Amino acid sequence: MACPESGSKGAEIVSNSLQAASIFGYAIAEHLEVVRQLNEQQNLLAAIAQAMSATLRARGKILWCGNGGSAADSQHLAAELVGRFRRERCGLASIALTTDTSILTSLANDYGFEAVFSRQIEALGAPGDLLVAISTSGNSRNVKAALETARAQGMVTVAFTGAGGGKMATFSDYLFAVHSSDTARIQEAHILAGHMLCDWIELEWMNEQFTPRGSSQATQMESIA
Repeated sequence: MACPESGSKGAEIVSNSLQAASIFGYAIAEHLEVVRQLNEQQNLLAAIAQAMSATLRARGKILWCGNGGSAADSQHLAAELVGRFRRERCGLASIALTTDTSILTSLANDYGFEAVFSRQIEALGAPGDLLVAISTSGNSRNVKAALETARAQGMVTVAFTGAGGGKMATFSDYLFAVHSSDTARIQEAHILAGHMLCDWIELEWMNEQFTPRGSSQATQMESIA
């Protein structure tokens, strides 16, 4: 079916019927409600941040995977750790499994799309590494397969999903399930949570580099604040 011409009467009627209050106002209200509900998950996010920090301290890696917008989030957040989030410090080991087109296309061709992440985890993952698997539905087959493989290899598993967690909930040590079924709102909460995790990791990493050996963790965290 051909798209209507931009100058057609039908398009003008549709355009005139759109109101900022119904489009922007509704989205903003929904976004704020989803973000407000993140207050209830601060302890969970802190636990995930601590697990990530422990992985990096032990010279492990943080791996990320997801499809579509979740692939973009994987690349974004891996880059924040390898590069920097807010502060100058050494690079931290983090890999997005969504970026190498030769690997992705060969695996999809030879093994099927369901294996594009799990096969990479077989090759790159090690016990003590940590996988963040992102899916707004919680049911993406290739992301679920990645979690299964990571768990079998002794990795820590973290799932970022929408409400309920879907099938991925069973295979995650930490389940961050956003209280929404709207894909856009879930993705917005995922990237906010990812930024907060990067901030925590960076602060803790830098604090440990400049804190004398023997100082207590409580003292370290007080100096961060």
